[in-house]
Amino acid sequence: MESKHRDISLVALQGDQMLVIACDSCGAVGSKAGDQVKVPPHIVGKYTTRVAVMEVMATGAKPVAVTANICNEPSPTGEEIMEGIRQELEEWDLKLPITISTEKNMPTAMTALGITLIGTVAKSQLMIGKISPGDLVYSLGLPKIGDDVAADQGEIADARVMKKLLQLEGVKEIIPVGSSGIKGEVNKLAEAYQLRFDVLNDERLDMEKSAGPCTVVLVVTDRVFANTFEVPCYFIGKLE
Repeated sequence: MESKHRDISLVALQGDQMLVIACDSCGAVGSKAGDQVKVPPHIVGKYTTRVAVMEVMATGAKPVAVTANICNEPSPTGEEIMEGIRQELEEWDLKLPITISTEKNMPTAMTALGITLIGTVAKSQLMIGKISPGDLVYSLGLPKIGDDVAADQGEIADARVMKKLLQLEGVKEIIPVGSSGIKGEVNKLAEAYQLRFDVLNDERLDMEKSAGPCTVVLVVTDRVFANTFEVPCYFIGKLE
């Protein structure tokens, strides 16, 4: 039986095991003539992979396989995208089988990539469905998109942040933030749990800006959250 949670699919396997599936796509970002944001192809591979990995890891699942749908020629674009994919997986200490498809029939004028990541987790270990009234919501990282991501100076959430969060006590749920922005994600979160989100943030944090390839993660916890990370951390509100 399949169910949905935010942007991921959950598939029940035998016993207590669950399959967790996440995907992300990226288009018009790269070094081709038709690309709107100019970055090296390995950046496309790296950050598109990061989104899918974050979505799976945030549930408490262990990634087991990845697919890369590269809508461009195998070389040089495909090879460079694969370099970024492998670089991102290494940052997560992941050695996964990668199923790859490239465009071999015609030339392309725009870079495009789709990544799917598959993970497994025991249902009892899923970091989903544990939120309750009174829980606090924190934001880690700054929302960035496009050229700002490539030029980042250590202000976005990454593998180090996520791996550390997964080891902390009191963390009930982790929500990677993408194009809907911080406000969009907390509103969806509150609606899913039939709660109200009270905004208590008085910092200069743009809660409506797109966070692009998951440059921000939200943390829901039942305790005061000390910032021991190297990225900006904001208390943004409470669920009631």
